[in-house]
Amino acid sequence: MSTAERRARIDRRTRETRIGLRLDLDGQGEFEVRTGIRFLDHMLELVARHGVMNLTVDAEGDLDVDQHHTVEDVGIALGEAVSQALGSRRGINRAGYFVMPMDETLGVAAIDLSGRVHTVVDLRVRARLVGDLQTELVTDFFEGFAQGARANVHLKVLYGRSSHHKVEAVFKAFARALRVACSRDRQLGESLPSTKGLL
Repeated sequence: MSTAERRARIDRRTRETRIGLRLDLDGQGEFEVRTGIRFLDHMLELVARHGVMNLTVDAEGDLDVDQHHTVEDVGIALGEAVSQALGSRRGINRAGYFVMPMDETLGVAAIDLSGRVHTVVDLRVRARLVGDLQTELVTDFFEGFAQGARANVHLKVLYGRSSHHKVEAVFKAFARALRVACSRDRQLGESLPSTKGLL
C-alpha cells in the first residue's frame, strides 16, 4: 500500500473571498483557523481534532456584506483539499458514517467520496444565529464541501434541544465519518473502491 503523503494546499481567490488552506489527512488533529467568524472557526477546529487531520485556514471575506461567501467558499476549499490530498482515491474506504451524541442531542453523518455531488442537511435548528454564525449557512458550508470533494454528504439531527449542540454534533459526526471514508483499507490495497473503475 502506498505511503505517499496525503497533503493539499488550496489558494482560492475570488472577488468576494481570499482563502489559504492547508490540509494533512494523516495529521494529529492540529489546527490554526481564522475565518473572521468565530463559531465557524470553532467548528473547523472540531473537524481537525475529531477527523485527526492537521488543518490551517486563513480566510478573508466580504463579511461587511454577508457571511455567505466566506462560509460557502471555506467549505468548497476544504472539499477541494480533501480531493487533492486523496489523489486517485485508490485503497480508501470511500464511505463512512458516524452517530455522535452531544449531551441531549444526537447527530448523524454519512459520507461517500463517490465522485458524485449530493447534499442533504436536516439540522432542526430554528435559531437564526449560533454564536456569531448564521445557522442557515451551515447547509451552504456542507454543500460547498460536497462540491469541492465530489462527494455525497448526508447530515441529520435526530433530536436535541440546544441549537449550539445540534450544529456541533453534526460537525463532529461529519469529521469522524470523513476520517473513516478517507482511511486506507489494507484489504483493498491499491484497488479503486468502485465496480465502475472510476470515482
